[in-house]
Amino acid sequence: MATRLPHLPSRRSPPKLLSIALLILVPVCVIGIITNGQKISYFFRPLWDKPPAPFRRLPHYYAENVSMEHLCHLHGWSIRSQPRRIFDSIIFSNELDLLEIRWHELDPYISKFVILESNTTFTGIPKPLFFASNRARFAFAEEKIVHGVFPGQIASPGSHKDPFVLESLQRGAMNGLLLSAGISNGDLLIMSDTDEVPSPHTLKLLQWCDGVPPVLHLELKHYMYSFEFPVDYSSWRATVHLYSPWTRYRHSRQTDVIFSDAGWHCSFCFRSLEEFVFKMTGYSHADRVKRMDFLNYSRIQKIICRGDDLFDMLPEEYSFQELIKKMGSIPHSASAVHLPAYLIENADRFRFLLPGGCIRRKDFTISP
Repeated sequence: MATRLPHLPSRRSPPKLLSIALLILVPVCVIGIITNGQKISYFFRPLWDKPPAPFRRLPHYYAENVSMEHLCHLHGWSIRSQPRRIFDSIIFSNELDLLEIRWHELDPYISKFVILESNTTFTGIPKPLFFASNRARFAFAEEKIVHGVFPGQIASPGSHKDPFVLESLQRGAMNGLLLSAGISNGDLLIMSDTDEVPSPHTLKLLQWCDGVPPVLHLELKHYMYSFEFPVDYSSWRATVHLYSPWTRYRHSRQTDVIFSDAGWHCSFCFRSLEEFVFKMTGYSHADRVKRMDFLNYSRIQKIICRGDDLFDMLPEEYSFQELIKKMGSIPHSASAVHLPAYLIENADRFRFLLPGGCIRRKDFTISP
């Protein structure tokens, strides 16, 4: 008698609908990850990255018509018999408007304005020496200016040099320029980018008080595109140093101490759309330009007036709470209070930096 084999269920081929769906979904997911990888990474950052150690925040006391001796005392410091010399040192690209505001604002307190520029961007694109060709605009400070030129490196077509390397070399060259400017031990040295502007009363306090920490980060109120879009108080890279033989010019974390509410940081605060494109393609984070249409003038103009992100990126935060809170457009502000005095005195010339002034020129035109 023949043995009967147990009945085995027949293998069914996947439904055609499922196969088609997979054929569509898999490429879409791959493309999505490639094109939005940075967004995905930033969104899940709280899961894979830890925040740096928090700063120790020093309170900042200031009010008009309060004596310097009393202000020094409130900070736990003592008054000096004479003020320290202050050297303001910046690596300069093309921010002529902000440089004018900065130097006019700080001029009464600065002994030397030390400025270093290069004939290439950090990404190796040839560029004019913007300061050198517009030096007459800063004639009011001529006797204080120490100007240097750093020979840049032109990137060859198809090369992928790290722009942070060239930036580091340029910042290193500032050390020699400071010595040429005559800086001495005990002088106060500001290390910040052009758009990171300490407030005058911050500098006056630090130059007149004894007991100031030898290295101090400055907490700056951060703005984007103009003073119409206040972001937060997250800007911390600007520093003030009591100069010593071991002082080196850097733009990174150098101490755990930060001085609260010490000035303004106005990112991408340009007069023309051409200047926006210049920075987007020339600074160290130029890799954020993922598509050429990011550089479209009409796109940039819409983003400026809405307070959106130029690079279509999510906020760089370490907690989901902060990430969600900062997603979306930056809220408009109608306040032009507690801003640089020179900006307010010349509001007609710098209307683009004030509330309601979001429309930009297309071409880069030097203002009178």
